[in-house]
Amino acid sequence: MVSRSYSNLLELASGESSPTLGRISRRIPRVMTVPGIISDDDSSESVCSDASTSSISKDRIIMVANQLPIRAHRKLDTNSTVSNTRSSKGWIFSWDENSLLLQMKDGLGDDDVEVIYVGCLKEEIHPNEQDEVSQILLETFKCVPTFLPTDLYSRYYHGFCKQQLWPLFHYMLPLSPDLGGRFNRSLWQAYVSVNKIFADRIMEVINPEDDFVWVHDYHLMVLPSFLRKRFNRVKLGFFLHSPFPSSEIYKTLPIRVELLRALLNSDLIGFHTFDYARHFLSCCSRMLGLSYESKRGYIGLEYYGRTVSIKILPVGIHMGQLQSVLSLPETEAKVAELRKQYCDRGRTMLLGVDDMDIFKGISLKLLAMEQFLLQHPECQGKMVLVQIALPARGRGKDVKEVQEETYSTVKRINQTFGKPGYDPVILIDEPLKFYERIAYYVVAECCLVTAVRDGMNLIPYEYIISRQGNERLDTVLGLDLSAPRKSMLVVSEFIGCSPSLSGAIRVNPWNISAVSDAMDSALAMAEAEKQGRHEKHYRYVSTHHVGYWARSFLQDLERTCREHVRRRCWGIGFGLSFRVVALDLNFRKLSVEHIVSAYKRTTTRAILLDYDGTLMPQASIDKSPSSKSIEILNSLCQDKNNIVFIVSAKSRKMLTEWFSPCEKLGIAAEHGYFLRLQRDMEWETCVPLVDCTWKQIAEPVMKQYTETTDGSNIEDRETALVWCYEDADPDFGSCQAKELLNHLESVLANEPVTVKSGQNVVEVKPQGVSKGLVAKRLLSRMQEKGMLPGFVLCIGDDRSDEDMFEVITSSIAGPTINPRAEVFACTVGKKPSMAKYYLDDTVEIVRLMQGLASVSDQMLLSASS
Repeated sequence: MVSRSYSNLLELASGESSPTLGRISRRIPRVMTVPGIISDDDSSESVCSDASTSSISKDRIIMVANQLPIRAHRKLDTNSTVSNTRSSKGWIFSWDENSLLLQMKDGLGDDDVEVIYVGCLKEEIHPNEQDEVSQILLETFKCVPTFLPTDLYSRYYHGFCKQQLWPLFHYMLPLSPDLGGRFNRSLWQAYVSVNKIFADRIMEVINPEDDFVWVHDYHLMVLPSFLRKRFNRVKLGFFLHSPFPSSEIYKTLPIRVELLRALLNSDLIGFHTFDYARHFLSCCSRMLGLSYESKRGYIGLEYYGRTVSIKILPVGIHMGQLQSVLSLPETEAKVAELRKQYCDRGRTMLLGVDDMDIFKGISLKLLAMEQFLLQHPECQGKMVLVQIALPARGRGKDVKEVQEETYSTVKRINQTFGKPGYDPVILIDEPLKFYERIAYYVVAECCLVTAVRDGMNLIPYEYIISRQGNERLDTVLGLDLSAPRKSMLVVSEFIGCSPSLSGAIRVNPWNISAVSDAMDSALAMAEAEKQGRHEKHYRYVSTHHVGYWARSFLQDLERTCREHVRRRCWGIGFGLSFRVVALDLNFRKLSVEHIVSAYKRTTTRAILLDYDGTLMPQASIDKSPSSKSIEILNSLCQDKNNIVFIVSAKSRKMLTEWFSPCEKLGIAAEHGYFLRLQRDMEWETCVPLVDCTWKQIAEPVMKQYTETTDGSNIEDRETALVWCYEDADPDFGSCQAKELLNHLESVLANEPVTVKSGQNVVEVKPQGVSKGLVAKRLLSRMQEKGMLPGFVLCIGDDRSDEDMFEVITSSIAGPTINPRAEVFACTVGKKPSMAKYYLDDTVEIVRLMQGLASVSDQMLLSASS
């Protein structure tokens, strides 16, 4: 249930964003798909016209992330000029070559797509300068900056993102105030407000019919709801660059449902690994009751008529950038320096490159190094672990604790095993230039990435490409140019790139002994094996680069969005419960006024009603019909122009007991195997009598699954066996149902039965039995009596009812229905169906039937008077 605080999300966000937004909307011109741009500033017209003209012939992608791929520097000398930059009166701007967003654009190619970026700058811009900065960034870099007040940004980024989402997504629960941040509603409101501001910025540049929007990472998880609310058919992809936790962890989040529903407003959701995607799908199943299926290799979730696709593909590195850095003279010089410092002195370098935060496992790695030196005294003086500690992205007490622990551990190891001129651990906690880091990769014999939990860590990929080297670096290192390259990796099982690196030595970073042994194995491994593993890794990394990843994601996004034009869309719900219903163009809600009018005009009517989930809510424990339902059915049956049937999967004994007060009601039991036209008539069968000896085979199998699946049970009917798992764990029940289905199909292959799965059931029933047979039999009987129906109403809620819908709709042009008949095939809920109409729930269905019953009562009253 949506919290009362989010009943109106727009009001929640407007309190902090409105003052800024009015000024923003006047500042940035709206980009159109015709030449020229609507602009408040005439001076920008010529520059912007070229950009908009090019967008006609190219696909256009709006990349949205927390930070723009831009470096901003305060201008020190107003007369200085820097190449490949653009400056304002007080700022100099240039591309951030290390930004993934920029690397993606290079991978896609300038000739194929036009990219517009929306995000924040790393530097704070004074409000008086924001107009000019916005114009420069849009014209020169096609960037739309999102300016946030300092306090709001701090509560959004350092507060909610870094203190609440980030720890939880890395499996850290706030069991005490010291262990991650407890949920803070004001920080959540700041998060929502910032996402709303981002949405408003996107509105200023989007062409919703043509543009694709690609949102990145957990900072903007509710943004899809804002965009979908503005444009129901927006082409929207979301990629999560962090882990997604298991449902047991995620469900502790107070706003768990709001985030899930917001993400499901995307068309495509991307994850680095199957584990992350599996956890997300499990959360959708357990918290929203959604199921997924795989079709032709694509995983999809059906969500209110929309198919939300799931993409599993780890991001890659920018090959061109890395190779260009490898070719720099500075890199060559640094490699020569490191070779002299380590290799020429007979020392082997092990390398770690990690952020200085609690999840990177730096202290565990140091403890493993300590144990390695204890177990292998012959390596003392020869082995060096160089640990490059990059600045933490968050801030707080935990970062300081990690720093203190790291410094003290390094000091202890060096005091214990160090010698004059030799420290076994070199800690580099100063900022390094990228080429310097690459030089360390080139020289290191083995790279250790032992994070206890991490998203897509690209350090191993950079290491592999760096170890491939080039001719000039080989000369510096004194290597034979024709010799095969080699590299060794020790990686944690808990990082996103681990599944992709099958040649790496995978370790549990918490197991210090295992990491120590892995170091030994990596160093002692045969040269040919090292070369073979390197070759395998290099082949994968060099082909699955950032361009491959971006193109693959966008191709899937385009494929997913093709259905937009074939659907009618409208939004329902408030706040973060907002979602879009997408249905077939001919699929619409059944109008009570329309059907009542048709009911009054006709004199021969056929009414077929499913029971469970149609007249009776699926979740009800007491399934017997209410006195109100009995009264409605009796009123309909008393009308001599009506033939009314209840069509159910229940047994005839149960249905006879429930509907004994209804004298003229027709009943079809067990999906139509048994049929009775009225209470006082004999039961007949729609198919020849069958031998049920197959139950002796099927029942023991079902009992086996019942014993092993808590919450499941067996329903034994006269001609069918049903295994129900409605009260079982959703994931386990679904998994067991698939296994049971395959098991039963195997053991019953030679029996005259069919095995089918339904809503929380697996059912075995005689071949040829379906609810469609009931519809055929009823229409045929009416035809034989010369009663061609001019009104047909058929209502059901699940797959078994689709057979009735198919028969009814296909009979419209046939001899069993009046050529001018009014036919209403209606399903319960908005979902893909053979029916052309829908009603939302059982309450609406009962209300509809009550309306029809009232018409019949009035007609009977008029006739008697």
